[in-house]
Amino acid sequence: MDSEKQTEEMKTDLNLLLECLKYQMDNPFSQKEALVTIHSICQQNSNAGVYFREIGGLMFVKNLAKASEHSMVKEAALYTLGAVAEQNVYCQQTLCTSELFEDLTWFLSNDDSNTNLKRMSVYVILVLVSNNRTGQTLVRETGCITVLTQLFRTVLSKYELDLSDKNAFQSYQLWSSVCSTLCVCVNNPQNDKNQMLCCSLFPHANDWLINCIKPEIIRPVCSFIGLTLANNTYVQKYFISVGGLDVLSQVLVQLESDSHKTLSSAKLAVVVTKTVDACIADNPTFGVILSKYQIVSKLLTLLLHESLDSGEKFSIILTLGHCTEDCAEVKSWTLN
Repeated sequence: MDSEKQTEEMKTDLNLLLECLKYQMDNPFSQKEALVTIHSICQQNSNAGVYFREIGGLMFVKNLAKASEHSMVKEAALYTLGAVAEQNVYCQQTLCTSELFEDLTWFLSNDDSNTNLKRMSVYVILVLVSNNRTGQTLVRETGCITVLTQLFRTVLSKYELDLSDKNAFQSYQLWSSVCSTLCVCVNNPQNDKNQMLCCSLFPHANDWLINCIKPEIIRPVCSFIGLTLANNTYVQKYFISVGGLDVLSQVLVQLESDSHKTLSSAKLAVVVTKTVDACIADNPTFGVILSKYQIVSKLLTLLLHESLDSGEKFSIILTLGHCTEDCAEVKSWTLN
């Protein structure tokens, strides 16, 4: 009985909040407050998003995000759409349209959009594309993925990352969200066409890896690289042709050296190791490049690091296996 009562209360609240949104068009603060409350209700009750869709709330909020003249309302509307779609696959499917992707692309391309509005737009794209092949197709066909790749290149303007600066931190949050969204565009499920589009970012990603060996950069960039080239020999060969495996090797050598003084460097070295493995797993002949940097001996040393857990050590062992399938370094190492 309590459950039925709570459901009825939830429905009543959502109906009232939707009416509030409709009749407070001249009051952005009230609209924002109503959207935040809707978001909260939908987070607490998995059925709330479905009901909100049934009463037309989802479509109204989608249109509000586009039509409102107030950035705070647009941001709150997008945040609510993302949260509802994230919780319920039917809501995700309802929102997964060319029209919404085009609107989101416009928000990202518009110079008048502030950083937070762009970040909310990226969040909605991430939710719509995640575990959704239709979303992966629409993000490409609407040109949205092209805008995301431009943001990847341009949001962070310099390699000196000062996250204590408020504006720099907001830009970093946007860039990090873009990285995460590109990751779901190419993977889960794997999408060859999107991988081909995203591999154009490899030279830029390499520059970041070389110039800023910080966890805030290494982790998202390595995730992006690893998923973009996973199970795709063509993309792997392109990555190697632009010096990607050389760059990963150089970063790995640096982190392994730093790990003797800093525990966090060992953890970060494992992240890079996994990315190296994604690159060579399907074609061990690529491992020859690693011999220039004595990667096998570096990995063996890293394997003994006291701060690593069993999962991290397993990743290193797996990479060692792929390295040694066809690696000149091992042949010379075993002969000596």
